[in-house]
Amino acid sequence: MTTRPLNPRPLITWDNSSPQFPLSNLPLQDSLSFTAMGFLFTDFKGWKEYTLKHELSLYETVLEYEQEQKGHEAAEVWEGLQKAYDVMREAVETGLSEDMTSRSGMINSGAKKVFNNPTTVLSKEFQNLVSRALAAKEVNSCMGRVVAAPTAGASGILPGTLYTLQEIHGLEDRKVLEGLLVGAGIALIIEQRASLAGAVGGCQAETGSAAAMASGAIVYCLGGDVDQVFNAVAITIQCMLGLVCDPVAGLVEVPCVVRNASAAAIANSSAQIALSNVSAVIPVDECIEAMGEVGQSMENRYKETALGGLAATKTGQAISKKVLIQDIEILPGDDAKE
Repeated sequence: MTTRPLNPRPLITWDNSSPQFPLSNLPLQDSLSFTAMGFLFTDFKGWKEYTLKHELSLYETVLEYEQEQKGHEAAEVWEGLQKAYDVMREAVETGLSEDMTSRSGMINSGAKKVFNNPTTVLSKEFQNLVSRALAAKEVNSCMGRVVAAPTAGASGILPGTLYTLQEIHGLEDRKVLEGLLVGAGIALIIEQRASLAGAVGGCQAETGSAAAMASGAIVYCLGGDVDQVFNAVAITIQCMLGLVCDPVAGLVEVPCVVRNASAAAIANSSAQIALSNVSAVIPVDECIEAMGEVGQSMENRYKETALGGLAATKTGQAISKKVLIQDIEILPGDDAKE
C-alpha cells in the first residue's frame, strides 16, 4: 500500500520522547489544580471537583484546557477533533479493504480474516469490534496513516471501539468527539501520574492507557455520570496492570496488533461493568499511582527494548535475525550512486 504521513498534529499533545516518572509520592491536588487558566488535569478527584464547582461537563473542562492552556479557539478544537476521528475511521476502513502485509511478513491482513470469518464467538458486533481494532493497528504496522491515541502502538483501540459504538447506538459525530475530549483528559492525568510510553511503563502505559481512554469515552457517550466514567477507567487499569512491552524484532507488530484488539474488548467490558454501578473498589487515582509504581519497578528488558518476553523466545529471536538480514540486504552498496 502507499505510505502516507502520520496523523495531523494531535489536538492534545503528549510528548513520549522524554522520560515520565511516577508522581505517586506527591499528594493528590485539590484547590492547587484550580487556576485562572482552568483545570490542569493533575488527578481525577480534582477533575470531578472542578466540574462540580464550575458546573461543567467532563468534556467541557478539556475544551477549556485547550482554549486556555493551548490558545486554541473552540471552533479550531472541534475541527481538529473531527479530522482526527475521520482519520481513525479511514484507518479502520483501509485495514478492512486493502492489503495489510508488513515488510517483516508478521502482519498479513489479519483484520480482514477476522471480519469475514463466518464463525462468530459471541456476536457479529463483537467480531466487528475485534476486527476494527486490528484493522486500524495493522494500518500503522504497514506504514499507513493513523491517529496516535495516545501512541501509535495503541492506535487501533479508540478507532475500533468508537467506530463500533457509533454504529451500534447510532451516535452523532458530535457525541463521539465529546467522548474523544473525555479520553484526552484521562490521558493527560495518566501522563502526569504514571506514563503513556512503553519505554517507560511497559505496554500497560500504551494499550492500557488507550483502553482506559476508550472505556471512559464509551461510558460518557452512553450517558454515564462522572463517577461511572472514572470507575470504568479504574477497572480498565486494573485489568491491564503489569502488561510488559516486548515487541518481536523491535517492530510494533507482534504482539502489539492483537493486544489492541484485546484492549478494545477490555474497554467495552469495563464500560459495561461501570455502567452497572459495580465498583472498582480501588479509587481511580490510586489505580493510576499503582500503574506508575509497577512501571517504575519493571525491568528495562520489558520496556520496548525487545530483550525480554516474547521478543526473547527462540522464534522471536529467529524473526529478529531474519528482519535484520532483510534490512542489511536493502542497504545500498558502496558503489551505489549518490
